Amino acid sequence: MRLIQSVSGTAAGDGDRNRLAAVGSEAASLAGWLAWDMGDNGSARVWYGSAVKAARSSGDPLLAAYQTGSLAQFEAHAGNGTEALNLARRARRVLGDRRPPVAEAWLLSVEALAHAADGDRRSADRALTASRAAAEALPEEPPPWPWVFAFGPEKVTACRVTCGARLGLADWVLSDDVAALATGHAKQRALLVIDIAAGHLAGGRVESAFALARRALETGLTYKSGRIVERARALRRTLTANAPPKVVRDFDERLHGAYL
Repeated sequence: MRLIQSVSGTAAGDGDRNRLAAVGSEAASLAGWLAWDMGDNGSARVWYGSAVKAARSSGDPLLAAYQTGSLAQFEAHAGNGTEALNLARRARRVLGDRRPPVAEAWLLSVEALAHAADGDRRSADRALTASRAAAEALPEEPPPWPWVFAFGPEKVTACRVTCGARLGLADWVLSDDVAALATGHAKQRALLVIDIAAGHLAGGRVESAFALARRALETGLTYKSGRIVERARALRRTLTANAPPKVVRDFDERLHGAYL
């Protein structure tokens, strides 16, 4: 970021400054994601906010919408549903009627997460249904920058699992777990495993829930992901039992020495 800012200060024309602002926006977004993965939500929020500001300075509405949507996604996962909805709607306004199909499908999934954070099952289900329909209708071509990674129905499936975990709906989580686990990288899968564990817990399957959660926790410790470890702690807080089974006691023992 310091290098980008230094080079930007010597840029002669508006075109160069705009391009460097776009680069700065992407770098800030990456820093935000890294802070989030470390469990440092305060820094993540600052970096994502910087990414949005730099994207606006770049004059590229597509990048501005993407970064605003990324901040919305972060806030939804952080439990700030109303803020996430406002940001997602702002991203839509930035693009107006020129929204590429992938932007619409993705923003609908972000809105579903926001509704789930607010405990609104009906609105979350409606947004998920619309997101899946939009994802299934996407053209078979690479998504436009800055959507580096493809967004398809499998991402909506994973989003439904997460929404179900937030809402305590075991049927949403357990019906889709096999497809969801086939997506993403190791840390993304670990987060989904914790969501699936939450579904098992909501259905009263304590032992299977914490067997899954232990697996996800090991991934979090291996990759030093504070976000995964904190999600594991949050799951543990939802269980109140005077005499928890051995699998839970083993989970507590493993979590006890995790300082991430």
